[in-house]
Amino acid sequence: MAAPLIPQLLLLFILGTANFFPIGVVSTTFTITNQCDYTVWPGILSNADVAPLPTTGFALQKGETRTISPPASWGGRLWGRTHCSEDSTGKFSCITGDCGSGKVECSGAGAAPPATLAEFKLDGYGGQDFFDVSLVDGYNLPVLVSPQGGSGQNCSSTGCVVDLNGACPSDLKVVSEAGEGVACKSACEAFRQPQYCCDGAYATPDTCKPTSYSLAFKNACPRAYSYAYDDKTSTFTCSSADYAITFCPTPSTRSKGVAGSEPGNDDDDIAAASGDRGWRKRREGQFAVC
Repeated sequence: MAAPLIPQLLLLFILGTANFFPIGVVSTTFTITNQCDYTVWPGILSNADVAPLPTTGFALQKGETRTISPPASWGGRLWGRTHCSEDSTGKFSCITGDCGSGKVECSGAGAAPPATLAEFKLDGYGGQDFFDVSLVDGYNLPVLVSPQGGSGQNCSSTGCVVDLNGACPSDLKVVSEAGEGVACKSACEAFRQPQYCCDGAYATPDTCKPTSYSLAFKNACPRAYSYAYDDKTSTFTCSSADYAITFCPTPSTRSKGVAGSEPGNDDDDIAAASGDRGWRKRREGQFAVC
């Protein structure tokens, strides 16, 4: 008996459309929320090997949320700009995180340090998303990245949710014209020395080790990148997740000194802010915390 015609046609249709609708490819959503008491202007920079997103910068008023959907395999970084304004000629600039474009859109330019960075590589090795929050370029405001759904042993929220600006050491502090501490430099940015920047003779994990400055950031925010080779406790992975990116998440009003008083409490703040109660068991089972 001849095989039924309809199933054969259906099979041909599925095979013929597989290149147009790849099976298993799921779009990722970034939900970006501003919980600060002031306006934040997020900036976005795509990696050189991927196309830029339709928006590369915008304003988020207090309490406002915006959702964007990066394409599969997107990689790049996102940060918040603060204390921004336009001059009499219409040139846009920010005291912290400025991308130098002269406009709200960053248009392929990155953040001038110091700036707290949320970094992503979607659909990377093994089909996993890799993400982190980095203080390698310094700090300007609290940021929390929380996976929504997704799976994996290391699929946990990360960030730095405490205020480091008020207690930033004087040799790292960035102040506004009014004398307000608005950002905290990295030691690399402040001193331009190879041992702090992990370059020159210090350009490998064996030669570039944590310094007193990077350890101070690590004590204040244990899950965030503190220097270039701080991978073991600062890179997170998820499969099939969406991501909530929050500026000034609750609780973020507590100030913590960069000198590292109350070390580790930021982990509990992240768990509380993200609603993630199982992070400690997952993390202790896979990594040794510095």
